[in-house]
Amino acid sequence: MSPVLVLLVAVLATTYAGPIVRFAAAPALAIAFWRLALVLPVTGLVAAQQREGENTSPGSFLPLVALSGLLLAVHFWSWIASLRFTTVASSVVLVSLKPVFAWGIAAVWLHEHPTRTERVGIALAVVGATFIGVGDAALSLGALGGDALALVGAVTGAGYYVIGRRVRQTVGIWRYATAVYGVAGVVLAVVALGTGVPLLGYSGRDWAVFGAMAAGPMLIGHTGMNYALRHFRATTVNVAALGEPVGASLIAWAVPAIHEVPSLTAVCGGVMVVVGIALSLGAGSVRSGHAG
Repeated sequence: MSPVLVLLVAVLATTYAGPIVRFAAAPALAIAFWRLALVLPVTGLVAAQQREGENTSPGSFLPLVALSGLLLAVHFWSWIASLRFTTVASSVVLVSLKPVFAWGIAAVWLHEHPTRTERVGIALAVVGATFIGVGDAALSLGALGGDALALVGAVTGAGYYVIGRRVRQTVGIWRYATAVYGVAGVVLAVVALGTGVPLLGYSGRDWAVFGAMAAGPMLIGHTGMNYALRHFRATTVNVAALGEPVGASLIAWAVPAIHEVPSLTAVCGGVMVVVGIALSLGAGSVRSGHAG
């Protein structure tokens, strides 16, 4: 299957994650846990039936997989929690600044360095994100806290993808996805139990949101992007993922039950982010050369 097509479908599958979370009354920890737990039977079954050509031993990848799962757990919790305090547009766009942090992590660890045009794109995206944050801060202090949580989601999400880029060179997609999702699920379950957040007893509407998050953004979205990491740089995958804010913001504006009309400042900031990412993607969408 074409990695480009897989990546495109994966990005499209993530666009409704932000808006649909707003329909759940369940706490962020429960939503994050169930979007992982519900997808594990599928990835686990496929992994058990399909062992891809792998050239690694458990001891060589398990520490990285464990760290990746931990980062994914924090990423999901912080992003979903941010939606309680800020707008869908602000949260999704800020979390989607993962390429900014992915470039830094990849440059240090994987020795992948951005070009001059990519640096311009990064700077423009950061300024745009700042505009979005300032616009929310003018409305309420709670929105500023939500933006901070979204940025935590961006940093941890970037680390998760860069680790995936490294591990996916030798570990098959279904085995990797099952292991990482499993670790993240266990971390979230432990935190929920430790903080007294219930994982059961939710309404049918909440369970519908859990299922929708697992089926689209998780199974198709995250697994598709993890698949693409074997063929593209982590920064390229993260840049492609920035198609999410556009779709998410349109959904949040179009759905009557949400109907979030972004402020002028947020719109200007969002445009700057999109232009910055377009510059970065045009300069950095280079195939890794791996055909596995």
